[in-house]
Amino acid sequence: MKRSGWAGKLLQGLYNYFLFFFLSAFLVSCTTMLFVSVLSASLEVTLTEENLQMAAKLTFLNVVLISTLFTLVDVVRRKLTTEKVTRHITTAAREIVKGDFDVRIAPISHFSADENYNVIIDCFNTMASELASVETLRTDFIANVSHEMKTPLTVMQNYGRLLQTPDLSEEKRVEYAKAITDASRRLSDMMTNILKLNRLENQQIYPRAEVYDLGEQLCESLLQFEDVWEARGIEIDTALEEQILVSADRELLLLVWNNLFSNAFKFTEQGGRVRLSLAAEGEYAVVRVEDTGCGMSPEVGAHIFEKFYQGDTSHASQGNGLGLALVKRVVDILQGEIGVESTVGVGTAFTVRIRRVENALEEAR
Repeated sequence: MKRSGWAGKLLQGLYNYFLFFFLSAFLVSCTTMLFVSVLSASLEVTLTEENLQMAAKLTFLNVVLISTLFTLVDVVRRKLTTEKVTRHITTAAREIVKGDFDVRIAPISHFSADENYNVIIDCFNTMASELASVETLRTDFIANVSHEMKTPLTVMQNYGRLLQTPDLSEEKRVEYAKAITDASRRLSDMMTNILKLNRLENQQIYPRAEVYDLGEQLCESLLQFEDVWEARGIEIDTALEEQILVSADRELLLLVWNNLFSNAFKFTEQGGRVRLSLAAEGEYAVVRVEDTGCGMSPEVGAHIFEKFYQGDTSHASQGNGLGLALVKRVVDILQGEIGVESTVGVGTAFTVRIRRVENALEEAR
């Protein structure tokens, strides 16, 4: 490897030398011939063969000297500018390959190298920063998945061991079996959400747009939670404008409403209230889901769309922190907007904005 490197440098040096040699030979020969011609004409001196031979030898020596000087200057210039900068970049790149994403390259002086190297350095530092973020997300994702899987598996193991207890009453057997079933369902739901989120993030799910009434879909989704609100005495308040049509993937958008309603009922106390509204605002259909639950602080609200984030630890056993991440990704894919307003002890309101089909038809025209 070293021999081939030195051989490459030697060949590059010879190439540069002969390049300077031929360039110098051309320039020196032309200037010498012009100088001699003008001098002999003005002084009326006749040049002999001996004079010409001497001039040719001196010219050749000058060409060799100038070529050597230019080659040495070029080598020093490359060492101080190009090779120094590329050595820093390749050294940092090797650190990236080893997994050190914290490495950064300092910008170079405007006088020590080409300014274009700073463009490359900026791109390199940006790449390293993005890779560091991705690595952090990957590490956190693995840690969170491991933690979330461990909890239901532990529950299943413990209750499975209890089921093996001799003379276990029928009541306890049903209770333990239900706990195992709930834990396995939670584990299954988490795996399903992880697969969905992965497919959405890698754009393996392509929206199939169809025109439909958004109000009807919201009612259908809300009615799926009828048993929940009746059992807990939660008041339902709806304000839905009619004939609001959207052009979107019905299944993906249903995923959004199901998750928002699930969260609203999950965090609303007994006898609370959940309100659903749908209105047309300009080119958008605006859906708002409000609850009178525990609410959350601004610090928690800033992270709720992150994967596996659970701000309210008292409800950690009821979810895996993937629902709102799915919601955010779906809304982004459908080119909509989602926002959240929340006050601790008062409640939370999610607002989703989706383009209405009327406006889409006008744009198509």
